[in-house]
Amino acid sequence: MEKTICELFAGVGGFRLGFEKLNSGWETTWFSQWEPGAKTQWAHECYVSHFGDSKDLKGEFHTGEDISLMEKKHIPNHNLLVGGFPCQDYSVAHTLASSKGIEGKKGVLWWQIRDTIIAKEPSFCIFENVDRLLKSPASQRGRDFGIILACLAELNYSAEWRVVNAATYGASQRRRRTFIFAYKNSSNYGRKMGNTMPDKLIMSEGFMAKSFPIVAMDEMTSIELSKDIIDVSDNFSFPFKNAGYMTNSVVYTFNITEKEEQPILLKEILQSDVDKDFYISEEKMPKWVYLKGAKKIPRKSANGHEYIFSEGPVAFPDSWDRPGRTMLTSESTLNRSTHVVTDPGSGKLRILTPVEAERMQGFDDDWTNSGMPQRMRFFCMGNALVVPMVTRMGKVLDGIFAEEG
Repeated sequence: MEKTICELFAGVGGFRLGFEKLNSGWETTWFSQWEPGAKTQWAHECYVSHFGDSKDLKGEFHTGEDISLMEKKHIPNHNLLVGGFPCQDYSVAHTLASSKGIEGKKGVLWWQIRDTIIAKEPSFCIFENVDRLLKSPASQRGRDFGIILACLAELNYSAEWRVVNAATYGASQRRRRTFIFAYKNSSNYGRKMGNTMPDKLIMSEGFMAKSFPIVAMDEMTSIELSKDIIDVSDNFSFPFKNAGYMTNSVVYTFNITEKEEQPILLKEILQSDVDKDFYISEEKMPKWVYLKGAKKIPRKSANGHEYIFSEGPVAFPDSWDRPGRTMLTSESTLNRSTHVVTDPGSGKLRILTPVEAERMQGFDDDWTNSGMPQRMRFFCMGNALVVPMVTRMGKVLDGIFAEEG
């Protein structure tokens, strides 16, 4: 099977870079990256600066435009569809035209993935999302992920998922993300997994177990999804655990214990004696101390109810001897979540540099140094995935593709 990839919601190319680091023949045939409301498409420009642009089957360039406007049949063929899409409200309703059709809320990007799968029928898919996907929305826990699995089942795909802490598997960031691996039931891999018991698949034989080894798992919980996606949207609720498997609309889920590897520590990615603009000034130090500290603040809700808002302290500065915390798009701004470190050279407190942010996500140094403003470099890294996690999965896919013929 040809190692061809389509990358949706591509950002600055984390999926593509992760596969290309394998040097095992992966080729990206098309990608899409568009930031709604942005005058300058900085992430798209960064992607193109590294990899070049991609024509569709009509010979036209539409990679930097709204994916919802793209005719999915014009996307070049590929055997692997990948993408990191946002956690949104995936609820659906019947279309006006047909009682059998479904319609998701406008702007919800899962439906663009589903439409691409319908049009191009890739044999395999890998998707990335935040860990809370498994529990959203708060009013109907598990519904959104249930809709995703029901869509895949309807299209004759099976799927594995795992919540992965990147630091557990050797990265320099304690970043938990949900990875979903979907595959056609008719593929050689699909037939093989169809003859494998769910507990054995999760523990050792499945894609996720081979990519991210585990040491233990609890008892299995299972449920059968309705084959009516509207019914799933309206009524489904289920406590998904951090690992699982869905095939033929039946879901099996387990809590697992990851097999820990030595992570990269924060001190290993820090630069020394950086530009003075990254240091915390005496003027702003009290604000930093306040934001990072514990708080108990009297507040009043809209209906007049009075309560105490409280939060614990955040490490200040962040420890050198641990991986970094989860990086957000607001990294480098004056707020509670921004990393503050002791500079190895000067001993002064400062924020991270763009290069350190890139290292924390596993990108090459200066990956985003393509003309975009510094704040956008941090924004793009906060949106990115951890590249070495993709490379781990790609290595397992090398073997799977080799057996597809």
